[in-house]
Amino acid sequence: MDIRKLQKLAVAALEDIKAKDIEVINTTKVSAMFDRVIIATGDSNRQVKALAKSVHDKVKEAGGTVIGIEGEDAGEWVLVDLGDIVVHVMQPAIRSYYNLEELWKVVPKRTRKKATGDSDDE
Repeated sequence: MDIRKLQKLAVAALEDIKAKDIEVINTTKVSAMFDRVIIATGDSNRQVKALAKSVHDKVKEAGGTVIGIEGEDAGEWVLVDLGDIVVHVMQPAIRSYYNLEELWKVVPKRTRKKATGDSDDE
């Protein structure tokens, strides 16, 4: 399934169950494992579970593949692996504590090698 279509499906599924603070992060420059990370907040264990189930069901209905779901038992942080997209649904305290946005938005800096004759005195 096309990455844009998969992203739209996942975001729509989260919006249907009233997820808060949905953020989509392009990770193509940071990791080769997946292309997007979607992070959303649910207010309770029940809502977090319902949000993850909504993503699962919408993707399956559209013919997409769900590789796996982790964390459904506790419902504080549920991860839905869609292959090219990883969806994290968390309660506010968990989201704040782990701050995945900061982790995934970091773009590696290129280091510039000094050319011969460059000096630190400049």
